[in-house]
Amino acid sequence: MSDLNATPLPVTPANVTTTNSGAPVASDEHSQSVGANGSIALTDHYLVEKLAQFNRERVPERVVHAKGGGAFGTFETTHDVSAYTRASLFQPGAKVEMLARFSSVAGEQGSPDTWRDPRGFALKFYTEEGNYDLVGNNTPVFFIRDGIKFPDFIHSQKRLPGSHLRDHNMQWDFWSLSPESAHQVTWLMGDRGLPTSWRHMDGFGSHTYQWINAAGERFWVKYHFRTQQGHETFTQEQADSVAGQDADLHIRDLYEAIEAENFPKWDLSVQIMPYADAATYRFNPFDLTKVWPKGDYPLIPVGVMTLNRNPANYFAEIEQATFAPSNFVPGIAASPDKMLQARIFSYADAHRYRVGTNHAQLPVNAPHAAEVHTYSKDGAMRQDFNDPHVPVYAPNSFGGAAASPEAVGNDRGWESDGDLVRSAVTLHAEDDDFGQAGTLVREVLDDAARDRLVSNIIGHVSAVTIESLRARVIQYWTNVDATLGARVAAGLAPIETPVDELVPAPVSR
Repeated sequence: MSDLNATPLPVTPANVTTTNSGAPVASDEHSQSVGANGSIALTDHYLVEKLAQFNRERVPERVVHAKGGGAFGTFETTHDVSAYTRASLFQPGAKVEMLARFSSVAGEQGSPDTWRDPRGFALKFYTEEGNYDLVGNNTPVFFIRDGIKFPDFIHSQKRLPGSHLRDHNMQWDFWSLSPESAHQVTWLMGDRGLPTSWRHMDGFGSHTYQWINAAGERFWVKYHFRTQQGHETFTQEQADSVAGQDADLHIRDLYEAIEAENFPKWDLSVQIMPYADAATYRFNPFDLTKVWPKGDYPLIPVGVMTLNRNPANYFAEIEQATFAPSNFVPGIAASPDKMLQARIFSYADAHRYRVGTNHAQLPVNAPHAAEVHTYSKDGAMRQDFNDPHVPVYAPNSFGGAAASPEAVGNDRGWESDGDLVRSAVTLHAEDDDFGQAGTLVREVLDDAARDRLVSNIIGHVSAVTIESLRARVIQYWTNVDATLGARVAAGLAPIETPVDELVPAPVSR
């Protein structure tokens, strides 16, 4: 495939990225990890600084996924997947209380529900082994594969600091300089970018996770929640019209459906990859910008999610709800997915800032079916506490709670041994940033859907006002599919006042 024919401006001693304390930074694209595919190191202080700073940019709404709604319900396991995981909620016949929150990604709390945007799909299962949180979207992939780029990605989708307006130039500048975004941007610009309601869209765990069975055998897993209501989507024109008529359509639709006892349901299926397959699979199975072909790893049915109770108070039960991919239960664990590893830190840290140090004690976030025995102590708005005779440290000689490897089980990680590096993931035989996006265009979409995709892209790219950037965007879509790129180029009207080059920004302090 051809190059994107563009690179960021040359780095000079005057514009080297630094930490907040002024030290030069080695990379803004690659976290430090143990080998190219290994665990991210806590010693990557710049990654921690970047994510922690990003989490504290907004008060008090969520920095992403600010606009949303949700409901309570149940999850029931209807099939036997105990050969793959010992997690209690996924044992045959298990039924647990749960909470779902749906959202848009880039918009603020007052933004219309029908803007073109991915939709968040966050789930909290109140299990007898503790709360299990699954944080996903209505797409099976994402824009980037390394969490160190996440603050930059979101900044490019938000508002300019001067005019406070959203800007298509910076959106497409980031996307076209990040070719791994092509698969998700193709999803976003297609029909699935505008669902008519949260009830009429699928949900995905998106990341690759690890399941462990009772014998300690490990498997890699991806989650797929398929709506029983069927897929319904808006055209761009319909979504624009609705945005001016009912900005809260999705919140209203879910609330009114549940009030009318028209309870929405989703079928959960999983893809299971044997543990050893990952090392030699034809592309990196932990790359968040990729899907696993169902011909290689077919869907295995698990159970049904039903939402049947609206929140009694939106602020207390939805706005203060916190979801963190660090909330695992025995039988479920992380994977070498670099985005997942960054989120394991970032989400919980965001909650401690946005809601408070003791956010997990709020009723909506506290375990409903498990007891809590922790040595966490004090902090703002502490409301739960032990009898004063209970020890506040471990280990102790007075019968205080003690860690138990037996209770956790054999939930070890994965083999990893290598130098600390900043690197893209190790290439497998068929790793490629544009291949799956091209397959989506050519083999999944029909002619009508392709026509709408072209129209949506042209409409969005028409707001790009820099000539050289528009040329780069056309090349981006040509790399996805040559015919698609040609149709986009042919459909774009000339820029009224073209700018031929990107102007270097002044050097920051």
